[in-house]
Amino acid sequence: MSQTIELAKEIYSRFGSVKRARKSYLYTAKGVRLTDLYQEGGRAILGWGGSAFTVFKNVLERGALGSYFTDFSSPCGREKSRLDRAVSALFGDDRRAFTFSDKEAALKAALSLSAEGTSVWRPWNPVSLDWRSVDCILFAPALPWAADIFVLALKDTRAINPDFSLSGQIFLPSALCAAVTRSIYDLIKALQEREEKHWFIYDQIVTRYWERKGPYLFPKVPEDRYADFFRHCLDSAVLISPDYHQPSIVPFGADKGVFSKLQKNPFIYD
Repeated sequence: MSQTIELAKEIYSRFGSVKRARKSYLYTAKGVRLTDLYQEGGRAILGWGGSAFTVFKNVLERGALGSYFTDFSSPCGREKSRLDRAVSALFGDDRRAFTFSDKEAALKAALSLSAEGTSVWRPWNPVSLDWRSVDCILFAPALPWAADIFVLALKDTRAINPDFSLSGQIFLPSALCAAVTRSIYDLIKALQEREEKHWFIYDQIVTRYWERKGPYLFPKVPEDRYADFFRHCLDSAVLISPDYHQPSIVPFGADKGVFSKLQKNPFIYD
């Protein structure tokens, strides 16, 4: 959290508040457009905006937002929810979805069910694994403003029991659950469309500072120089991950010219 606060302060001190966000760009009060490689730690990997926001607004306007099951919230029991069907489509087998507000709580719940069959998933993960064989899959939805939501996709026949529950799970309000569900379908579509050729085009620029694995950028800059590198990139209108251990992400669809300031004023670290 402290790194997120410092990131916000660094942006504000240079460019003022962020007035608008769209695709891979943040538009600031001082008229500077930042190219977002941080992407909320991966939650904005599909960009800022999109159909999940529209779905959230539409469901919100219906007003059915209380502590009860709706067409959009996740019911317990034998009937599969829309969220269940979405995670089943994402991983290609029959799953039940459980939501958490804490990653450690979600991981603890998963490990209590299958210590050897629990894995954390992220899109375009270079790890070769048949995810249909994994009992418990933990992932963060591609929804930028839902930073405290984690989904556990469980392949377990016990989950069809109406009384089955997991310690630490939370109940999502209908509008938020609908947005999470839509974000999963948006991600499924993106997984079919985005591939190596869409990230390779930036290699001439990014491989000077990062090792690229799929869309993910792992820093070559030494850890003790990374804070300086972060600020240098920000001064070049490029927002990278503030955390050395959290990879930055290739800005899908951005023109290569967004790196022109960084190219003209390179960061020297060796």
